Amino acid sequence: MEREGTAPLFARQRQEFILEQVARHGAVRVAEVVDALGVSEMTVRRDITELVSRGLVDRVHGGAVATAGAAEEPLFGTKVGQHPGEKAAIGRRAASLVRPGDSVALTGGTTTLAVAQALAALPHVGTLTVVTNSLPAAQVLHDEAERARADSRPAPTVLLTGGERTRSDALVGPLAVDTLRRMRVEWAFLGAHGFDPATGLMTPNLAEGATNEAMVGAARTPVAVVDASKWGAIGLRTFCSVHELAVLVTDEPPGPATVTAAEEHGIVLEITQE
Repeated sequence: MEREGTAPLFARQRQEFILEQVARHGAVRVAEVVDALGVSEMTVRRDITELVSRGLVDRVHGGAVATAGAAEEPLFGTKVGQHPGEKAAIGRRAASLVRPGDSVALTGGTTTLAVAQALAALPHVGTLTVVTNSLPAAQVLHDEAERARADSRPAPTVLLTGGERTRSDALVGPLAVDTLRRMRVEWAFLGAHGFDPATGLMTPNLAEGATNEAMVGAARTPVAVVDASKWGAIGLRTFCSVHELAVLVTDEPPGPATVTAAEEHGIVLEITQE
């Protein structure tokens, strides 16, 4: 139902609003359009279907994203402004799993940056060892380590894998892979370009996929940290199959296929908004 007392918007106006939000933020959720325009979910979904048919957006669970091929890797600066509240909540939930003295690995990505920020706020952060191929995540934890040393507190150990820098500010390639293959950690927090309950976690960058795969192999407990906009998005390479995952941390209850996959493979679902 559309809100009473408001002039109805034409389909063109609604679709222009959707395109504007996607252009500005990289993605938009159906619920956001419903709240902003006062129209029904069905109306918004029809508008998105029309925009998809015209090749202007790609559909994902719960909304639409900017069109991108499976091999197209977005810039880190483009992604960091997308769904910041959801990513922060995912980061806090993921970090709450980490115990004093644990070793942690973080892939590149904006959601794993939120995990790094949440780790830095833990009271036992000074007992942690963190290995990452994410330059922004390493900087966050390095800054916390410097503050801890200045305050005469225990500081976390922060290790970078080395490697070639990507558009997503991750270090990848043979050097990163070799480093990770020689390590063993309790937790690996894995960001992804897309998630499919049959395929697993995906990335558009082949070298980043190989690096992330090595991180999965180094971890006792691989944890996917993905917001709902990643459901149904595809990437060129799978780096973590569903049967390898132990935990999936996300911001919305997933669809039936993901719930079934979780039950079949023993994946723990951690939902920040229920």
